[in-house]
Amino acid sequence: MLGSSTFRHGVHPPETKHLTETVPVRRMPFPDEIVLPLRQHAGRPARLLVKVGDHVERGDKVAEADGFVSVPIHASATGTVKDICLWPHPDGSMAESVVIAVEKFSPQIPRPRIVPQWEGLSPQQVVEEVQKAGVVGLGGAAFPTHVKLLPPADVPVHTLIVNGAECEPYLTTDHRTMVEYPERVQFGIRIMMKALGVDRAVIGVEKNKPDAIARLRETLPDDLDVSVLPLTVKYPQGAEKMLIQVVTGHEVPSGKLPMNVGVVVQNVGSIACIGEIFDTGYPLIERVVTVTGPGVRKPSNLLVPVGTRLRDVLEFCGGLTDDATQIVFGGPMMGAAQPDLDTPLIKGTTGVVVLTKKEARSVERYPCIHCGRCLEACPVFLNPSLLGTQAQAGRYEEMEAANLMDCMLCGCCSYVCPSHIPLSQMFALGKNMLRKRQAAA
Repeated sequence: MLGSSTFRHGVHPPETKHLTETVPVRRMPFPDEIVLPLRQHAGRPARLLVKVGDHVERGDKVAEADGFVSVPIHASATGTVKDICLWPHPDGSMAESVVIAVEKFSPQIPRPRIVPQWEGLSPQQVVEEVQKAGVVGLGGAAFPTHVKLLPPADVPVHTLIVNGAECEPYLTTDHRTMVEYPERVQFGIRIMMKALGVDRAVIGVEKNKPDAIARLRETLPDDLDVSVLPLTVKYPQGAEKMLIQVVTGHEVPSGKLPMNVGVVVQNVGSIACIGEIFDTGYPLIERVVTVTGPGVRKPSNLLVPVGTRLRDVLEFCGGLTDDATQIVFGGPMMGAAQPDLDTPLIKGTTGVVVLTKKEARSVERYPCIHCGRCLEACPVFLNPSLLGTQAQAGRYEEMEAANLMDCMLCGCCSYVCPSHIPLSQMFALGKNMLRKRQAAA
């Protein structure tokens, strides 16, 4: 069952988790306004259900799933629909969004949802309930969780891998979830194993989280084959393909999915969310977010209503320091810098990292010296130097032939480049250009 102790290549950036790794999760008060983009997940955006002036209760649907690879959006606070407009999105674009003026004196108790007892449900019914609750991957990619619960009949799955690696520097969202809500994680694992029809689950946790490993082991079920596997601390240990290779010893072939090697990988936060759905009936209307970095006065782990604006989160954490320079959604390796304080935190927002001038200093970019460091760092054995040259020349078809689509944009190549070439960002642009050309064709 167990593969190697770690994967080949990768990097070791400073972990910088000490700011929040021992800070308990606390609930953030409801802000005056909530902004819910209809595009919060991979796949088709949700389809609008409300209009300006409508009163919504916490937990009500404001948009429904528009197809199988889509999930609904629920109101995260009771209030009145103030506007439906284009609003700054964390990916840098403008997205159609529902703006809710939060009812000031509401007790903010979610409207009751009737969720059937999970033991009596078929796998298909479990999948339907997970989709109705709007659950997506909470590790950052925001892929609809119910899709992973329904692999094709001709693709047998034998193992569920729970991703608790959280290898991104600064972030402690999953860490605190495992420490504070281990029973909910185990409950979610039980439900996912039933839905997938698998007999084995492995929880992968990096060794720099000994308290999380201990809490998960204390709560392991006696009647299921669930184990906790301590992982070598290395970036990007939490990437699906890297985790599968370490746990099973199998490599996911180029262009294939984890299910093609008999595995489904799910983030530990999403697993806990599934447990909460069948425990409380609440849909995904709030999530744990790490707000950290040297540029914020009170680093915290917060339970934040989905759609809370960045400025409200930062204000609750004491505001910015005088030398704060850059705000990143997600971690510093794969996250995206935010230009607008009104940008809302969405379902896939794992953290808010505030960097100062020291960490986010501008550096001069130099030509590639062909040193080969990026080749030694790339965990999927691509040639970032070649891809970078092709990207600069706009030769996107050649990038595709050089296996660009296998790149997971982990940022290892950019991290080790002595010429400070933004390789990962160039590859992201190349992928977008290829998708646009394919769509046009």
